[in-house]
Amino acid sequence: MPEREPMTLFSLTTRAMSAQMVRMNAATSNLANAGSVSTTADGAYRPIRPVFAVELDRASGLAGVTSSGLVRAETAPTKRYDPSHPLADAEGNVFEAPVDETAEMVEIMESARQYQNLVQALQTAKQLMLETLRSQ
Repeated sequence: MPEREPMTLFSLTTRAMSAQMVRMNAATSNLANAGSVSTTADGAYRPIRPVFAVELDRASGLAGVTSSGLVRAETAPTKRYDPSHPLADAEGNVFEAPVDETAEMVEIMESARQYQNLVQALQTAKQLMLETLRSQ
């Protein structure tokens, strides 16, 4: 693995912002698929969850976050009796995606707030750097 440049405040917050975007996109995808149905339990949409890992930069001593992928939730789809639905199986059942819309909205709002906090941290750091340069 090639050596990376030492982490800075800017690269650290950039990675954190990217992680929040992954988190928000996963929740948005889940929300978009809420209420979708399938003929089989195996064919039903399963919510996705981001997996994050800590990355330690030995040169600077800073620890950052990286996205190490997405995983499907093991939650079983909801079996619903609806014989009039065009996707109903022979017994009249459809399988609905097990997406908790409220939880996904909370996830989107939390990730948006964290993203906003990171932007504010970057703006503060930039302002402090400019003030330091001006005072010299």
